[in-house]
Amino acid sequence: MKIKSSVVAWLALGLLCVACGKKESVPSVSEKTTGDRELHWLTDFGAAKTAARTRKKTLLVNFTGSDWCPPCLAMEKTVFSQPEFAAYASKNLVLMEVDFPRRKKQAPELAAANQKLASEYGVDGFPTIGILDPDGKPLGALGYRPDITVESFIAEIEKLRSVAGKAGS
Repeated sequence: MKIKSSVVAWLALGLLCVACGKKESVPSVSEKTTGDRELHWLTDFGAAKTAARTRKKTLLVNFTGSDWCPPCLAMEKTVFSQPEFAAYASKNLVLMEVDFPRRKKQAPELAAANQKLASEYGVDGFPTIGILDPDGKPLGALGYRPDITVESFIAEIEKLRSVAGKAGS
């Protein structure tokens, strides 16, 4: 009986982790392709804040129910999947997704971390898009509107960023 190479690779990785005393890690990046650009959505808040500080960018935290929430799905289709958003985000934002799926499997550690973040930031509906400074301080929160466009969404982010920039001066 032949064993597929991918199974062997996973088995070897698992044995290596056991030998090193490490647990399997939860992925901290989700990638989505938008046109010819790939968006990198982090899932670890500490890593997202570090990336925002290092890159001197604003942190966009998308609290979503990615597989069940109609406004979240509309936000993905109308804004996040558009090439204009990807171009803007690559220059100005560090993206983080805090997902509350119903059908997709999610590691218990990630689900607990997401619940803690939602509680800390007072999120009580989806989608809630938190715009934060690199230290995690809220600049404002945005959501879905039926008339939202990529351009109007980016303008709202820029408004929050400029107000924060003036306050920091």
